[in-house]
Amino acid sequence: MTNSSDNFFSRVYGIALQIPYGRVTSYGAIAKALGTARSARMVGWAMNAAHYNEEVPAHRVVNKKGFLTGKHHFDGTNLMQQLLENEGIKVVNNQIVDFEKHFWEPGIQF
Repeated sequence: MTNSSDNFFSRVYGIALQIPYGRVTSYGAIAKALGTARSARMVGWAMNAAHYNEEVPAHRVVNKKGFLTGKHHFDGTNLMQQLLENEGIKVVNNQIVDFEKHFWEPGIQF
């Protein structure tokens, strides 16, 4: 029997896996794409739990203004920023530069 939060987390990870290299999305955009009453905060909890699953690109999920609000969940001081910068995304003061240019709007594709 599956726990409903496990199912929700799996659906969140399904969207996160679709985020293209060099792009980011927000917790709220994922929640909206899921068409659920669950909040962006629940998506954040799922992303926090994703550090146990290296396949999920949790570093590509940020807050609605492009801030790296989840960076403290990554090992190392600036790992989230380093991962984003490795994909060509510039980060200054924990915020993505040209956020709109890098933003990816998830669609319901599963």
